[in-house]
Amino acid sequence: MRNVSINQLDDSPRAVVAIGTDYPHGHLLPFHTHRRAQLLYGATGVMQVSTHDGNWVVPPQRAVWIPPGVAHEVLMLGVSTRSLYIEPGAVDLGTRCQVISVSPLMRHLLMEAVEVPLIYDLGGRDGVLIHLLLHELTRSAPLPLHIPLPTDGKLLSLCQTFLHQPYAHQSPQQWADQLHISLRTFNRLFRQQTGLSFRQWRQQACVVLALARLASGEAVTRIALDFGYESPAAFSTMFRRILGQAPSVWLEAAN
Repeated sequence: MRNVSINQLDDSPRAVVAIGTDYPHGHLLPFHTHRRAQLLYGATGVMQVSTHDGNWVVPPQRAVWIPPGVAHEVLMLGVSTRSLYIEPGAVDLGTRCQVISVSPLMRHLLMEAVEVPLIYDLGGRDGVLIHLLLHELTRSAPLPLHIPLPTDGKLLSLCQTFLHQPYAHQSPQQWADQLHISLRTFNRLFRQQTGLSFRQWRQQACVVLALARLASGEAVTRIALDFGYESPAAFSTMFRRILGQAPSVWLEAAN
């Protein structure tokens, strides 16, 4: 099925509803929830997913798992999606969103799934296809493309400001001073609120934000300078440390 709202199909007696949707560049889906879990796969383009817990960037040929009932907002940047809407309990990938890798087999299954009838034959070819797709989903590896956000109001404000103006050399002391607390107290608070040290969070935020710009065609040099890195090589070193590959190699794998 293509370009149909899940709201019209949610009462399907099947555990999985597959829908393909094409979005204009820059289309924003405002905060909403689904009764079913959603696997949102971008065949093209980049998706930026926001919840109250953080932000995720989904590069081309990757997917994001959105548990049932989780309010989320999605910015579509040149995206053609394939979504699986899955009955709660049919697959369990946890209660928080996560970006996951998509194997070549899973990619082909997702493309084929949107051609499956709404009431597919459970014992026939279409039922086997959906069953195999769910098996592949459970084998998918999570990717570190999440920027966790704190619940503390003042700290959240600093994090949101950073996300709008990322700078690789901001120090924890600068943030502690703005919060009028000691560096030791700040470090403890930051880890309690985000699960990461300030340095880990800063680097991960820079990688995730940079990835969205890279996937949109921006040059590594421009991004590196905007983020305050001394050179493209310094940025690439940090990127490789987080994702295990240089920016060019990582993006090439998405094509």
